[in-house]
Amino acid sequence: MNFPDHIFKAYDIRGLVEGELSEDLAYKIGRAFVQILRNRGENLQNKKIVVGHDMRESSPAFQTAVTKGINDEGLDVVDIGLTSTPLFNFACAHYPEHIGGIMITASHNPAEYNGFKMTYADGLPLGKETGMTELKELAKKNNFKDAGEKGIVEKKDIYSDYETKVLSLVDINKIKTMKIVVDAGNGMAKVSLPKILENISVEVEYLYLEPDGNFPNHESNPLKIETLKDLQKKVVEIGADLGFALDGDADRIGLVDEKGVVVPASFVGGLIGLEVLAKNPASRMLYDLRLSRAVVDLWENAGATTAMTKVGHANIKKQMKEECGIFASELSLHLYYRDMYDVECTDLSLLYILKILSDKNQPLSEVWQAMNTKFHSGEINFRVDDIDKILQSLKEKYIDADLNELDGLLFTYSDYWFSVRASNTEPVLRLNLEADSEKLMQGKLTEVKNIIER
Repeated sequence: MNFPDHIFKAYDIRGLVEGELSEDLAYKIGRAFVQILRNRGENLQNKKIVVGHDMRESSPAFQTAVTKGINDEGLDVVDIGLTSTPLFNFACAHYPEHIGGIMITASHNPAEYNGFKMTYADGLPLGKETGMTELKELAKKNNFKDAGEKGIVEKKDIYSDYETKVLSLVDINKIKTMKIVVDAGNGMAKVSLPKILENISVEVEYLYLEPDGNFPNHESNPLKIETLKDLQKKVVEIGADLGFALDGDADRIGLVDEKGVVVPASFVGGLIGLEVLAKNPASRMLYDLRLSRAVVDLWENAGATTAMTKVGHANIKKQMKEECGIFASELSLHLYYRDMYDVECTDLSLLYILKILSDKNQPLSEVWQAMNTKFHSGEINFRVDDIDKILQSLKEKYIDADLNELDGLLFTYSDYWFSVRASNTEPVLRLNLEADSEKLMQGKLTEVKNIIER
């Protein structure tokens, strides 16, 4: 079966189950991943590859095919079954005998999609600059040879080791009794979060906890405010201290305060970053270029050194390792911890939030609002025909700005900044703008939007 090139994304493979993905492709991905490991010079002797899947209806069949491909290349598979992305990444990075892994998931995409995440043993993903093109070409050529002795499959429950690791990073004895609501979005949160919360004195009400790849209640994407309506309502209804939402593969979060207000992404990462920094004084903290500079100022005032990153988990994880970052915050609410192998851990994120509120003894609304000293537009998307032409027009208009081309264009002035960049996953241009006053933010936002929309 042929497959379209566009399913090979910057950080993973993702496409429609009908017409774009197949079990045959899954088999080839398994074989190609092993060959890439060999081509990288990895010593595969006595090594194993982790395989797991999410709750989508097509995922078990795709996992079976991937496993067969790996086994036919002569490597053993560690089958961890139903898993979240944080649990999967832990399985890849925590055990020295694991050389990498493949998870079958399409994250927050709707039910008609599925996909494959490939991760190396150090927690770094296989992406556009780290093997994705090679994997696509190997799958297309389909020139796989008999590897001789085939590998075997070993089922393994890694949760106990994962829980031990997560609970070692937060002093849970200092977490006070609270009431919270968790919206699991019918995704993979159930595999770990309820068990983690059993270790602390917290009253939890769950929404949509049962994994269901058809997503019968709402899209499993907490970045979209409309998906948080049920969570906001329930928090206010029962007088909860906070609401916590997760996406389909449970590696991104949304946060709602006790008033039912969605906490802006910058301040979720900002709060947790301060807690991590308190444990690791004078450390390196990373932020994606769209994050509120109010957070960067807070981190630096607390003693951190900071560095800006490109958008995207592959870029951020790589930079964390290169610069020995202790924590990184991305506006998409992927949060990264050096103590968890530089990857996301939503269970740890929730524990940190509970610890922060316990220490401060203040409602969440007061805690995050105290950080909110600037005026951010939020991310605005534009479907445009000629991205390069627009970028050139912006360069000409804002020629006196401090220009940074790390990822798209970042224009900085003394009292405002804005970023425009092409999406890695969609045919859109993304704009973020922040200013010292609301009037300036609104005025500059109108000005920049007019240039883009012309």
